[in-house]
Parts: sequence; structure tokens; C-alpha cells
Amino acid sequence: MTSEHDELESPTTVRYLIVGAGPAGLQLGYFLAQQGANYLILEAADAPGAFFRTFPRHRRLISLNKVNVPESGPVDKEEWRLRWDWNSLLNDRLFFPAYSRAYLPDAGDLVRYLGDFQREHALNVRFDSPVEQIAKDGPLFTVRAAGRTYRAQCVIMATGWGGPNIPGIKGIELARGYEELPTDGRHFTGQRVLIIGKGNSAFETAHALLDHAAIIHLASPRPLRLSWHSKHPGDVRGQYGALLDSYWFKTLHGVLECDIDRLSRVGDAIRADITYTLADGEKAQLEYDAVLRCTGFTMDSSPFAPDCVPRRHANGRIPELGPDWQSVNVDGLYFAGTLMQGRDLKRASSAFIDGFRYNLRTMARLLAERYEHRPLEREFTSADPAHLTRTILERLNHSSALWTQFEYLVDVFVPEPGGLAHYRELPEDYALSRFGGRCLTAGLRWGPRDLPDVFAIRREPVPEKAHESAFIHPVVRSWRGGELVGEQHLLEDLSARWHDEARHAAPLRGFLAGVGW
Repeated sequence: MTSEHDELESPTTVRYLIVGAGPAGLQLGYFLAQQGANYLILEAADAPGAFFRTFPRHRRLISLNKVNVPESGPVDKEEWRLRWDWNSLLNDRLFFPAYSRAYLPDAGDLVRYLGDFQREHALNVRFDSPVEQIAKDGPLFTVRAAGRTYRAQCVIMATGWGGPNIPGIKGIELARGYEELPTDGRHFTGQRVLIIGKGNSAFETAHALLDHAAIIHLASPRPLRLSWHSKHPGDVRGQYGALLDSYWFKTLHGVLECDIDRLSRVGDAIRADITYTLADGEKAQLEYDAVLRCTGFTMDSSPFAPDCVPRRHANGRIPELGPDWQSVNVDGLYFAGTLMQGRDLKRASSAFIDGFRYNLRTMARLLAERYEHRPLEREFTSADPAHLTRTILERLNHSSALWTQFEYLVDVFVPEPGGLAHYRELPEDYALSRFGGRCLTAGLRWGPRDLPDVFAIRREPVPEKAHESAFIHPVVRSWRGGELVGEQHLLEDLSARWHDEARHAAPLRGFLAGVGW
């Protein structure tokens, strides 16, 4: 008979150990369960989605929930609808619009959805199990959590953000962090407020203060990035435009490009010594009643033993990953969810559910190939230009993965005896490292991002000018030895339908005829 102590100390061995039961951990757990894999999810909290119980602080998500969409035609209606549903996890029966009809939904609805998703699919989650240490013991990982020991071939970190990103400003302790801010703007009635940061959390906070604060300044060294210019959903979104209106309408609110050299207490006020970054080093001293820190989050490396600390990306906040989302310096350590974004930083949507859910579907296939020895899924198709044109256009017209993960995930066609092997939804950089000798990639891309006015674009709607399309549009590329040797753009379309014979099919057929397999 074993004692309770012996039971707690007896290692549990699994093939895949996922840390975190947020949307990424649940999504990957779902795919592994579908494969019949031996997996376990460890979660520090007592229920899924703990991050979204607190964040965003003012509870309104920036991930869209477009419930009403145009008809899809004779294709999978759910696949079509997912192009504009940014909150659902991929599965066969439970989708987020059943929890909210709001275009910008409440975070609490996402928490309810994630809890139901875990229960509905009976995902193997062990709650109240904060991970204390992750170490590498030969080919296996040893993980300690809540008094238990786990052994795993593969560890996938789906922990999201581990804590606030605190800039190294002298006196930063005088600032209140986003993670603890009061959500009632009346707390700042009549006050002069400095918000450090110019991302969505900063604008979310400023928006809540507009009815109450006397002065609101948002400050960071670089100019703000607006999502309608960058095409990236993580940049400042249009719903926060009221603060920018108030800046230009001379209400004393402002957006400052400056380094904050020091914060110091002066009587009841906080003085900020700043250096303007776009004014030849001009310096100033400004006084505020409150300083708020809204500078984002960073990953948590504290559970890792010294021999398996993952290397960080150049920005210092996320892990540095290979093209398969594996740590570049720790074999068998993968990252899921928002921590995957280093491969498409500020480009596609890997920081958001609507992006990383597709990354995780691909990751599950790659993990099965490596650990279960299952060949990577592929289909065979003809290299005949007419047939290949139909295949590519059908995918680009209907795939939600290629739509939401534009400029990152692509379909790949690799020549083999008798035709082409068709691999779906691979990162383009991964495809080139694996098939770069000779392959074709098909995906969706935006046009130029440096247009002076994105709402006044001059265009020539002829196939020969398709490379000048500003909106998202198909791009098919031919590669040899990892080098781009040919590229065909297809004209943009307001309804995102690329099936016109003269504008789309004929130019693509002509390009494919010249590929020379």
C-alpha cells in the first residue's frame, strides 16, 4: 500500500506536457486529443482562461466578433465564417458567437466560452498546479508542479504573458501599473495624468479617463502605430480614435514622442524629465498628479532551470523560436499562443486567437510527425496549370487559415514523381527550410504599407498592375534553392472572391505554365 506522500512523489510520465490552460493550451490539447496522443495540461488557476479574468482591465476585447457574414456559397459555411470570428477555437461544435453577439465582446464572455470548451471536449487539464521548475534530464523534461513530478518528451509553454514589462526608467516605482489600475475613470477626476506607452492598453486606459481627467498625455520614444496603416491587429485600433481627436482639437490632451529620463516626487506632484525624440533632443520637465504604466507584458522565464532557459527574441519579451515554434536553444521545448509571435512579429496574427489557432493545428501535425512518426499530411495534385489554378484559387477563396494568417501561413506544392505534393497551412519560412530546393507557395498578402493615405488610394484595376493592389490579395511564389525566382500577384477584390477568368484565373494559369517543374 502506497502512502499519500509516495503517490505525490511518483512521477507521471506523458509524451506532451502543456503548461497553461488558456486558449492556446486548450486548442493544442484539443488537437492532441483528436490524435489520441498522451498529453496533460497543467494550469495554475482553478479554471481555464485565468488571464482574461483580469485583462483587459476595462473588459472590452479588441478581437472582433463579426456574427453576421455574407453567404459563403457551396463551401463549408463554418470555415468561411471563421475568417471574421476572432475568438472561437477550432473544433466541430462550440463557437464563440453563441456567447456574445457584440462586435467587440466582453472578456467575461471569453472566460465562459473557454471553460465550456474544456468541459465539452473533456480535455485533460490538472488545475491548481502552478509549475515551479522545468529542467532537462537527458532526452526528457522533469517538471515540478504543486508537489508533483512530471516527466515528458515534449514541453509546450502556453502560458501567455507572465507579468508586466517594466521599463528601466529612474523612478518608475512612482508609476501605477496597468495590471493594478482602478477601472473607474472617476478616480482621476480633474487630474493631470501621464500614461507611459502608446499601445492598445495605453489607449484603452486613456479612453476610460476622457470624461474625467484634466490632462492626458501618452508618451513613448516612437510614434504610435495605427492598425489601419500597419495592417496589424495589435497596433492601435480605430475604436480609440476619440483620444486622437481630442489631441488635434486642442483639448490639452496629447501624444508625446519622448524618452522619459526620470520620474521624481515634487510635493504632491510627480515630475517627469523628458527628452523629445523628434525635436533634436529638446528637453522638458512636466508635472502630473498621476503616472500610469501601460507598457505591455513579458514572458516568465523563472520556472526554467539554468540548463534549459529559453533564449529570448531581440525585443526581450518573447522567446526566440525556430520555424516550427521550437526554442532555438532547448530541444523539445515549444511555445504556443501569443508567445509564438516572434516568427511573424507585427505582421500576421500569431499574437491573437484567430492566428495562433491555425499555427497550433499545424504544430500538432509537426509534433505527430516527430514524436509519433506520422508522415506530415499531404495530398497529391496535378501539375497541369489549369488544374493547379483551380486548386489554388479554391483554397485562397475559402480557407480561413490563409485569410487570417496572411503573409505567414501558405499552402505549399512540392514536385514529386507523377505530380505535386500539396501541404496545407505551413509557415512559409518553415516550408523553405524543408522544401526550399524546389517548391511553390500560395498565400494572401497586403499591398504596400507606406501609402500616404490609406483612405485615398489610386488604383489601376488591370491584371498587369495586380502587384500594386493595396488590399489583401493572392500571391503565388516559385522558389529554387530557397531563392524567390518568380511571383504572381492577383488583383484585389472587395468581396475577397478571386474567381474571375480574366482578372484572376488566366494570369495565374499563365504564371504556372512558366514555372517549369
